[in-house]
Amino acid sequence: MRRVATALIATAAALAALLSFRSHTPAALGAAAAPAASPSASSGSGSSGGATGGGGTESSSGTGSGSPSSATTATATRAASPAKNGTYTGTSADTQFGPVQVKITVSDGKLSDVTVLQVPDNGRYEQEIVAQALPILRSEALSKQSADIDIVSGATYTSQGYTRSLQSALDQAGI
Repeated sequence: MRRVATALIATAAALAALLSFRSHTPAALGAAAAPAASPSASSGSGSSGGATGGGGTESSSGTGSGSPSSATTATATRAASPAKNGTYTGTSADTQFGPVQVKITVSDGKLSDVTVLQVPDNGRYEQEIVAQALPILRSEALSKQSADIDIVSGATYTSQGYTRSLQSALDQAGI
């Protein structure tokens, strides 16, 4: 009887510990997963320097420790500072069908344009998918002012690459 009581108490204690466990918040994970290297960007009306990067560099700040408290602080700092006007090139996002890369323009602290620099081009079918998906993705990004946009049905991999590259450019701009 004593063993049963001990087992029940141990089980209840383990269950209580499991239920009280707090994982990291999504915002903290997003900031902690941000690249530590300085992203490339070109400000003003200059050119982006091609499909692989921008003309100038913008240094990133932060401790780089990846702890939840520093990630939360970095997110709060980014949200408090206004977005920087200019043109920013997102990183190239590799997908199953090829790379996707976008360039954004920020005016008056808001996302004003999204231009596609690279998309998969694996034949006529892929071109039709991209031609259908890109206007939808661009419209959603401009209306939501973020990379938190819906995936276009039939263009899942392209949509995912688009949002990854878009988020990279938005991070550079401070949006």
